[in-house]
Amino acid sequence: MLMIKPYIELADWEIELTAIRAQGPGGQNVNKVSSAIHLRFDSQHSTLPPFYKECLMKYTDHRITKDGVVIIKAQQHRTQEQNREDALERLKQLILSAVVQPKKRRPTKPSRNSQKKRMDKKTQHGKTKVLRRKPID
Repeated sequence: MLMIKPYIELADWEIELTAIRAQGPGGQNVNKVSSAIHLRFDSQHSTLPPFYKECLMKYTDHRITKDGVVIIKAQQHRTQEQNREDALERLKQLILSAVVQPKKRRPTKPSRNSQKKRMDKKTQHGKTKVLRRKPID
């Protein structure tokens, strides 16, 4: 059971976890032990609320397929249990980040005083540059 929020939970049957061999360096052990976890979660056939399903489909992430299947590969840790926890936590964070609504940007205008200061500073800088010129004979 994966708890996304206090009122949203995912049952174990909704998340498919498969143990696979990890890639990369690891000596002899990497070829014998299946310590990496391959997680698949079909968001469209899950018990998630419809709002969450829509947000996941709109969310642009390389881990989400066009059909709404989330695929996560966890292989950072040496043990299968740690990788399983890592994959579940990453799924939870992905779902929560897909639902977050970005704040609306409200356009602002610079104040009249800040505009005046900016123009005065530009004028002062221009005068400094004029003084650096060679005198005209």
